[in-house]
Amino acid sequence: MARPAVSDADLLTRHIAGDPHAFSEIVKRHRDRMWAVALRTLGDPDEAADAVQDAFVSAYRKADSFRGEAAVTTWLHRIVVNACLDRMRRKSVRPVADDELVEAAERDTPVQDQTAEREVSMEVSSALRLLPADQRAALVLVDMMGYSVEDAAQVLGVPSGTVKSRCARGRAKLAPILSHLRNRSDLTRVSSAKGAELRDG
Repeated sequence: MARPAVSDADLLTRHIAGDPHAFSEIVKRHRDRMWAVALRTLGDPDEAADAVQDAFVSAYRKADSFRGEAAVTTWLHRIVVNACLDRMRRKSVRPVADDELVEAAERDTPVQDQTAEREVSMEVSSALRLLPADQRAALVLVDMMGYSVEDAAQVLGVPSGTVKSRCARGRAKLAPILSHLRNRSDLTRVSSAKGAELRDG
């Protein structure tokens, strides 16, 4: 019978105590999920890769600041989201132009299966880039990654009411841009299926 897996918290404790392999196991377990959050938040694979790398370096160095008040995954998410927000704030220009967004929003040709899902996902990502950083981060966690408002609040380090407010304002801004997708079932499927898949590992 296989031994039970070592918990994330135990791995972090081992890392702090000097185990040279413990942190790499944490990275292996969570990098895909962290990458998904970063990519959806930033909308740029290169920026996302840099943000995840920055986040894991920060987590490696600050491991002894983990107090165990939340799950290790929540702590890691907070570091990744903060790394993404830092990158977004440092950028003086928006990563997508208005005309690109309009072009994406006007494209409503019925395409089948995965191609349709990919197109919808791209349109949603393009629209997300027009939101302020705090609203985008809240919507990515709650609507796209499938986290509860309470879990998202822990990750973002703000009250639940603030997350609800940011999501509501973000959705209100996205509604007119993405209104042509409202009746397409694949929009819901893209968000919820991806969220469940990433959340459940």
